[in-house]
Amino acid sequence: MTSDRPPSRPHRVVVLALDGVLPFELGIPQRIFGRARAVDGGGAEGRDTGRLALYEVVTCSVRPPGPVLTDADFEILVAHGPEALATADTVVVPASYELGPVYEEGVLTAELAAAFALIRPGTRLVAICTGGYVLAAAGRLDGRPATTHWASAEHFQRLFPEVRVDPDVLFVDDGDVLTSAGVAAGIDLCVHLVRRDHGTAVANDVARRTVVPPHRDGGQAQYIERPVPDPQQASTTAARAWALDRLHEPIQLRDMAEREAMSVRTFTRRFREEVGVSPGQWLTRQRVDRARHLLESTGLSVDQVAREAGFGTAQSMRQHLQATLGVTPTAYRRTFRSGSGPRERAAAR
Repeated sequence: MTSDRPPSRPHRVVVLALDGVLPFELGIPQRIFGRARAVDGGGAEGRDTGRLALYEVVTCSVRPPGPVLTDADFEILVAHGPEALATADTVVVPASYELGPVYEEGVLTAELAAAFALIRPGTRLVAICTGGYVLAAAGRLDGRPATTHWASAEHFQRLFPEVRVDPDVLFVDDGDVLTSAGVAAGIDLCVHLVRRDHGTAVANDVARRTVVPPHRDGGQAQYIERPVPDPQQASTTAARAWALDRLHEPIQLRDMAEREAMSVRTFTRRFREEVGVSPGQWLTRQRVDRARHLLESTGLSVDQVAREAGFGTAQSMRQHLQATLGVTPTAYRRTFRSGSGPRERAAAR
């Protein structure tokens, strides 16, 4: 966690609504962080009474409370002015289509500059889609990796040459500054943050309540050639479901291909078209997720977790977790049992 707030107070997320904000992106933080509850049993959809809220979400404007224009045919009424930014543990900047000089010249307006000056040092900064332009114009992305919507990536890089733009990934986690691609990638990023802060069980609970995938890796491609399989052509869905039930067993590529009655070559091509990564990369990510869950929620030894997750040996699992999360299995378990998550390098490729 990035702040020194009292442990009795939920982590405060302040969402900055700018004129031209996209309503979909604006609603993501409330929907994801607002659903995050301590996982201690109970709680059907919409019934969070009695479960500790882990975040408090507040929406603010760069102006005094009042209406903010959206890119739709309606305005929103924002109840907080820029002073709310001074209370934030995390600031989220959603996409806007009316960024003016931020988009055209790479500089903040006077209102935005004054608002950003209120943000306390050490506050975590998050941008969804073109919200990254605001962070870059404020100088918060200089020398750092970042992403934005693929259609804006080339322009973003020209405007902000000091930023290391990756146009392919869903999101980039650089510790205290995080950026995402467009629209649904903002959901992935927020779910990732819940996982980073509170572990797999809480993140999966939020994903289940929101009816979204519990995990799409930050390094996954933004654009997948065949995200929805052609009904006239075979999919790789059954093979993935089969593999997920057998992560603890050795799984060969030919075994997965046989589940779909395809050659290995055809299966590999089709898998990459549908999922955005190779079968081997996907399988490793599923095993890393399985290992994380077991480290967080069980008392199994590291050797036992390695076997259950399909890595075979503790050394193999250690290498994969170090490469993916930047921590060892023991450090990962210790961090989550002490109540906060590691700073995962989610877009490492």
